[in-house]
Amino acid sequence: MSELRWNPLLGEWVVTATSRQDRIFRPARDFCPLCPSRPGGAATEVPAETYEIVAFENRFPSFHVLPPEPSIGGSELTPVKPAAGVCEVILYTPEHDASLAEASLERIRRLVEVWIDRTKELGARADVRYVFIFENKGEPIGVTLHHPHGQIYAYPIVPPTIAREMVQLAAHRERTGRCLACDLVDADRADPRRVVAETPG
Repeated sequence: MSELRWNPLLGEWVVTATSRQDRIFRPARDFCPLCPSRPGGAATEVPAETYEIVAFENRFPSFHVLPPEPSIGGSELTPVKPAAGVCEVILYTPEHDASLAEASLERIRRLVEVWIDRTKELGARADVRYVFIFENKGEPIGVTLHHPHGQIYAYPIVPPTIAREMVQLAAHRERTGRCLACDLVDADRADPRRVVAETPG
């Protein structure tokens, strides 16, 4: 079950997803649900012997295309509403022990094209206000599957931090006529202490 619950002290929506507690948790390497399905082996999320990049709906989502009714009742102070949206998994490679950091530039280029495609399609939905692409890596951050993968969350709300950034971007544009993100990059590039590496481009 998942739902959006209003936090009146912070003035923001919080998603709860208790059904994610049932997701697959650190399976044995020979039973990875994100590896390709092998002849004679157990079926995985990918019904093919290999793949380049795969996108599919998360089986344990925080947001649902057809969200169930909330499991709890809300109140005037703390309303609750269905968690409408989309959660997808993106598999970067069929190789279980690979990593995005070690991928070729060509594979990364194709992955970025997939991100663009999914962002456009999900962002066009009437119930989506923000699309967020991310990768969790490592058990300390909560990863339960070690196969290289990322996720895309299509939110029914604009997350509070992003909303604050948008206000600052707009204020800077209004005040200076310039792009704040561009000005920050230019300032970093002008300060040699802020540049780790620079490639032709």
